[in-house]
Amino acid sequence: PPPTTPPPGGAAPSLRVSGNRLVTAAGATYRLLGVNRASGEFACVQGKGMWDSGPVDQASVDAMKAWNIRAVRIPLNEDCWLGLSGSPSGPAYQQAVKAYVNLLVANGINPILDLHWTHGQYTGNISACTDVNATCQKPMPSRQYTPQFWTGVATAFKGNDAVLFDLFNEPYPDAANNWSDMAAAWRCLRDGGTCTGIEYPVAGMQSLVDAVRATGATNVLLVPGLTWTNDLTQWLTYKPTDPRNNIVASWHSYNFNACVTETCWDTQIAPVAAQVPVHAGEIGQDTCAHDYIDRLMTWLDSKRLGYTAWTWNPWGCSGGNVLIEDYNGTPTKSYGEGYRAHLLSVTP
Repeated sequence: PPPTTPPPGGAAPSLRVSGNRLVTAAGATYRLLGVNRASGEFACVQGKGMWDSGPVDQASVDAMKAWNIRAVRIPLNEDCWLGLSGSPSGPAYQQAVKAYVNLLVANGINPILDLHWTHGQYTGNISACTDVNATCQKPMPSRQYTPQFWTGVATAFKGNDAVLFDLFNEPYPDAANNWSDMAAAWRCLRDGGTCTGIEYPVAGMQSLVDAVRATGATNVLLVPGLTWTNDLTQWLTYKPTDPRNNIVASWHSYNFNACVTETCWDTQIAPVAAQVPVHAGEIGQDTCAHDYIDRLMTWLDSKRLGYTAWTWNPWGCSGGNVLIEDYNGTPTKSYGEGYRAHLLSVTP
């Protein structure tokens, strides 16, 4: 196989899908290895400003580069982007996202823009909030606003194929119908419409692909599966159609999920990765140790797949999944230390 491309000295590479690989414009295989930088999804709707008081300046990016981070997944809030609620909201929020994206790209880091919190009232099974506004994670995006969100994001970043679009963070229409009909849940994911247990009209992944492509944007798209995108078992069957064939499967893997063994990964994830690129957009463990992610990364490395760990925010590791003690990049014990050591070992 061709060697994995080392991080460029200049701007982040434009990327596209070729077979089951992400490749640069020159056709070299490229792995997205990095972190999530949370807060764009919640701070604006919680009265905490744009980035929850954390820096998004050159020094904070230099701290990431010291870990050999070359992909940053940025969770976003639909209401704040569209100006429906929150502060900053509308153009001020959009401008802040654009500025951070441009800074990352200039530093050789590929941003992954992830739609995390969305509009639509959901009070059903495993509801995270009863608010119609984008104040928590909903089971599916809304037909009312999400195509509009992606039209706006795609218009803002079209022409810059170093930026990737993660169409919806963690769908759970299967939980909404209480796992009573998995085929219906997969159809809901792709086609949207009226979905059992969800009170609002749903935007399916096909409509979001269409919304992005209608702008002329050619960016790589990440498309999730079910069960908070830990389940990719029927992903290939229900993959949306993309005229550019530029779709990556989005997978999340934590130690508390259902699919946590090499046997499960070989059975459920490897067949997808044989057909399309798979990106593990969130990986982590709730113990502050790194034994689970070590096993997981060893497996992902063997398949030459990318991963972005949760999370580059100094929130204290008592709840797990927190990589840093401060925005200077001091790693947490021992989860952050383990992840940093691994990144430094796999990236030349």
